[in-house]
Amino acid sequence: MRIAVIGTGHIGGTLGTKWHQAGHDVVYGSRTESVSGPGGPPVRSIADAMVDADAVLLAVPGKAVAEVLGVYGESLAGKVVIDAANRMGEAEANSRAAVATAAPTAHYARAFNTYGWENFADPPAGAALLFAADAAARPVAEDLIRAVGLEPAFVGGDSAARTVDGALPLWFSLVQQSGGNRRLAFAIVR
Repeated sequence: MRIAVIGTGHIGGTLGTKWHQAGHDVVYGSRTESVSGPGGPPVRSIADAMVDADAVLLAVPGKAVAEVLGVYGESLAGKVVIDAANRMGEAEANSRAAVATAAPTAHYARAFNTYGWENFADPPAGAALLFAADAAARPVAEDLIRAVGLEPAFVGGDSAARTVDGALPLWFSLVQQSGGNRRLAFAIVR
């Protein structure tokens, strides 16, 4: 799968590295191009990274999502868009409505926004990742969650993005209660 990772920070860089190691064709999109980014994939302009991408990961700061969607929203048409950005302090932490407005034919998934990057780099044994996705985005999200080493925990269609967001303050609280240890994840016990 060709994946455009928009953002080269901790989240984007860690996920891009893991997906590249799993055999996916990863290209980072950034304002600053480079021969190689985290884990080795190239860093291109955001527009160039999205060309021919099957999936696009939004891993930019929450405040930058509107700018990215405003400029590049049309490039997301028909693609799976995985929203990992948290718009902290806003009415909605996710960007589902903004993605739908900018790219009405995009397929939306909310994932990779609940844990710190440390849990993507080296997932705790048995850890699950809550995610929401529309029917077309679900199999892609599940594959990419598994490629990182986490168990996909589907909570509902794209309208369940808020449910996924509800886990974020819980995770923050548990990290705080654990003395700041961010190597903490949820498990689904059946």
